[in-house]
Amino acid sequence: MAEPLADQVLREVDRARELYHRLILMVGPSGSGKTHALQQVSASTSAPLVNVNLELSRRMLDLTERQRALQAPRLLGEIVGEATGELVLLDNIEILFDVHLKQDPLRLLQGLSRNKTVVAAWNGSIVDGHMTYAVPDHPEYRRYPIRDFLVVSLSVTT
Repeated sequence: MAEPLADQVLREVDRARELYHRLILMVGPSGSGKTHALQQVSASTSAPLVNVNLELSRRMLDLTERQRALQAPRLLGEIVGEATGELVLLDNIEILFDVHLKQDPLRLLQGLSRNKTVVAAWNGSIVDGHMTYAVPDHPEYRRYPIRDFLVVSLSVTT
């Protein structure tokens, strides 16, 4: 029987303490149980669970499109910085991929993981040692080699 996703995340949290980027990405398609696992981790560790889409969009409401692109990293840093403890859980990160924000979502998450251990739910897949978000023809498509972060994957294809 496979190890529960929340237990896999907790094991990786211990490993992440030794890394430069204390970033753990839970990679899987929508509906695969990432949110439920984050809720379980939050319940067992008292770590805050942040809905990034909601919190970041709330803080950007009164900004122009250009201001949003410029302020997004700082605002996300504030959101994570306000979270208590050394572990923060991020769910619903799709806003980070918005082409109008002109951000590199993985780089943003890696920057945040220098000061706290960050676990984020990533809607995507892993194929041939690379993590993807969206499909190649989609404007929000991203493809990254798996390095400088830990992965808990719900579906690995080689």
